[in-house]
Amino acid sequence: MRPFLLAAALLTAPLAAQAQDRPQLFPTRDVAVTFRVAGQGQQAELTMLWSAAQRLVRTNLPQGAGYMVVDHNGQRAFMVMEAMRMVMDVPIEQATAQQRYFETARFTRGGTERVAGHDCTVWRYQSGSGESEACITGDGVLLRGQGSAAGGGSGRIEAVRVVYAPQDASLFRRPQGYQTMQMPQGMPGQRPTGPR
Repeated sequence: MRPFLLAAALLTAPLAAQAQDRPQLFPTRDVAVTFRVAGQGQQAELTMLWSAAQRLVRTNLPQGAGYMVVDHNGQRAFMVMEAMRMVMDVPIEQATAQQRYFETARFTRGGTERVAGHDCTVWRYQSGSGESEACITGDGVLLRGQGSAAGGGSGRIEAVRVVYAPQDASLFRRPQGYQTMQMPQGMPGQRPTGPR
């Protein structure tokens, strides 16, 4: 499941357009996108929902495993594991770690493509994690991305369905009645502590 979480990290990292040579990477309007994700010999589909005004992102993990919500305004994140009825708090620094790479990346604008029925601009960028490429709409929706991640992994993500529509606020709320577990800060590879 790790390559899918890396893809989710790429998509949840906000980056406002800072100049004409950098893309907008957080959608400016509500949208839901279903992606086909491939990496490290695995393939799956995942759906992501953005509530633009509230700067919320929900990533529905493959095969009904659960979902992750990142609240950029509130500076918090959590992952829901449906089968275990558990919620794991995720430090915002870990949930948005990919943002550091975008903040220092060098972008080069390429041509245009059409993915999932929508036009996007190809951006090549280089950062501490290597060289990558993304095709992003003018309103900040990533439709296709490929490249390498820190640690040597590589992957590809491509939108197969894009629906612009208001997102239901309840989809981004913490579920009630679930046990809570904490992930230790600064220890991305460590197992979370038990339920409390």
